[in-house]
Amino acid sequence: MRLDKFICKSTTLTRVEATHVINAGNVIVNGNVIESESTQVHENNTITLNGEKLISRSSRYIMMHKPLNTICSNVDEVYPSLFNYIDIENASEMHIAGRLDADTTGLVLVTDDGRWSFNIITPNKKCEKVYRVGLRDSITDDVALKFKKGVQLQGEEKLTLPAKLEIVNPKEVLLTITEGKYHQVKRMFSAVGNRVVSLHREKIGDVSLDIELGQWRYLTAGEVESF
Repeated sequence: MRLDKFICKSTTLTRVEATHVINAGNVIVNGNVIESESTQVHENNTITLNGEKLISRSSRYIMMHKPLNTICSNVDEVYPSLFNYIDIENASEMHIAGRLDADTTGLVLVTDDGRWSFNIITPNKKCEKVYRVGLRDSITDDVALKFKKGVQLQGEEKLTLPAKLEIVNPKEVLLTITEGKYHQVKRMFSAVGNRVVSLHREKIGDVSLDIELGQWRYLTAGEVESF
């Protein structure tokens, strides 16, 4: 991980404060003064700040039930950040493993472990995400086969990866995808002449949403290891 992130994970310093002490030459890594905050370090390195050895905190893994009209960002923008709902220290260290749009609700995974989140968001890992989709028009019988084969999204060179479609009722479906292109679910239905009117993520991998709207909880060890 980056040295400034390691400093944040092992102290109460903010990212800006961590950068300042690094640039000032107060941090030593394996006996060498390091003045670049972007230097890559490992948790088994010997890292000291002003002569005191630092030990990184354990990584954190959180499930959040994202409300409508919130954004997957660390700061408020046009809409408030979902981090307003997560009352933990050093929340600025954390990031979201697979963002949702402001008008989308449901399961969001939050962590400070970049390697772990990579397994969730990279298409090569084939981590399934399940969405409950409300549609403007009744679904036609041929859409499931089209999604299984892959559809052409506007502005994309390649077809989408195979997706699974389960019909709940004519205007509500469950869609399972393994990638996360920009506005992908909405664009997929647009590509077959329909429109998404509501969108809710229910499941990522083996982890299903089981908390109320606006709530959060830490993942269990089994849930973390499932990725």
